[in-house]
Amino acid sequence: MTTNEAKSIPNRLFFRLFQTGNTLQRQVQNEFGISTVQWAVLGALSREGFEQGVSFNQLTEYLVVSRQNLDGVLKRLERDNHVLRVPHPDDGRARMVLLTDSGKVFWDSLQVRIYEFYRQALQGFSFDDSVGLLHLLNKLNVDLARVSLGDAHPAPEQPPT
Repeated sequence: MTTNEAKSIPNRLFFRLFQTGNTLQRQVQNEFGISTVQWAVLGALSREGFEQGVSFNQLTEYLVVSRQNLDGVLKRLERDNHVLRVPHPDDGRARMVLLTDSGKVFWDSLQVRIYEFYRQALQGFSFDDSVGLLHLLNKLNVDLARVSLGDAHPAPEQPPT
């Protein structure tokens, strides 16, 4: 493998992650009529321990989304009566996000289709492939969160003349 080929691997890897995210978004929208962020919010709020709701800030951190993005998604889910924002019991300025009974019914109604979606999406993966990919994605997510380029903006590497 040449040096240039080795240098192209990270670019190809991150581009594939970008494409995979976009494909996931398109397929979820086509198959379920919701966005991946809506799917993630409903899934997060249905988790054990979140029955009494979760703070808006905790939800942004858990889902790794911006406040603005989450606010827009919650407005759509509120409009559809799937979630509700209520005052935080310990801080009247903060909000808790709750899954409504209607939201629970909606989420539960998706479960069979979600697992079929997963099955089809991972049909080319063995159990070990899936576990390995999960491990590698977790590792990449941790390392991405640590990236800090600071104020330095190094000049692009120039080819030899």
